[in-house]
Amino acid sequence: MRKYFGGIVASCALGLALSTTAHAGQPYPDRPVQLVIPFSPGDTDRMLRPITEKMGQYMGQPLVMNYKPGAGGGIGAAFTAGSAPDGYTLVGSSPGSLVVVPLANKEVTYTTDSFAPVAGISLGGMMIVAPSKSRYKTLADVVADAKARPDAIAYGTSGAMGISHLLGELFASEAKITLRHIPFKGSTPAVTALLGGHTDIAVSAVGPAQAHIDAGGLRPLAVFSDKRLVAYPDVPTVRELGYDVGSPTIYGLMAPKDTPPQVIDALYQAARKVVAEHGAEVEKTLATLGAEVSVMGPKEYGAYLQQQRALFSRGVGLIRE
Repeated sequence: MRKYFGGIVASCALGLALSTTAHAGQPYPDRPVQLVIPFSPGDTDRMLRPITEKMGQYMGQPLVMNYKPGAGGGIGAAFTAGSAPDGYTLVGSSPGSLVVVPLANKEVTYTTDSFAPVAGISLGGMMIVAPSKSRYKTLADVVADAKARPDAIAYGTSGAMGISHLLGELFASEAKITLRHIPFKGSTPAVTALLGGHTDIAVSAVGPAQAHIDAGGLRPLAVFSDKRLVAYPDVPTVRELGYDVGSPTIYGLMAPKDTPPQVIDALYQAARKVVAEHGAEVEKTLATLGAEVSVMGPKEYGAYLQQQRALFSRGVGLIRE
């Protein structure tokens, strides 16, 4: 299992800072914390819930999910960025709404720097999949065919200018091939279209593809991550196959910029304690999504998001050329 925090599970001297004051004389938190999910119920909340639900047990107040979907996650992210920096409004997301939306949409009112990183929570993944009956047995088969038939291979994604689209174009650029992009409204519709023969391959989040992989309907060709996923140890990464595109999809929590450091630390320490005391249970739940625990501290999570911004800036540039 990949964890982005050195020895957290082994260290139980956590000392939660729950006496922190968000306002003078008021312990934090003294009321429920709003956790904005910038998408409809689905992958994002399921990736966060195993840890965020239990965080409330250690903080004395629950983290209550509030769904604000729209604009690829931009509506909920913008709402959070404009909220009071008091620790009572957070946003939970992958880099999609936190990094990609402000890069791809010049009309949004926030950037990645509009937030204070709180913690990374869990690591999901994006993968390239093909139907099991396809002639594409490996990623090398796709590349060879694409070089023989430029722009003939149709690949489905969760939507234009989303993470899956950008990763698809970054891979194509690295492989020096041209693929034909077919956008859908989410990874699930993209996987459905692939199974129906409407596309040749898809770049999908692991969750929507997992049941079809396990049932034998889809074949995973490669994952976009720095290391192989625990759920699919036999599936190579895109990078180890020779294409310099690595993008672990880490779901985490962000607060509005200027949220007091003590408040940030109280939230992070609660996430650490959940993993330290309920790690096996959390791992088991996330495994059903093809995911794994990946708790990162504020500085580490912030550095990860900046790396993602550099990567996806390049992807946006390729699409706009």
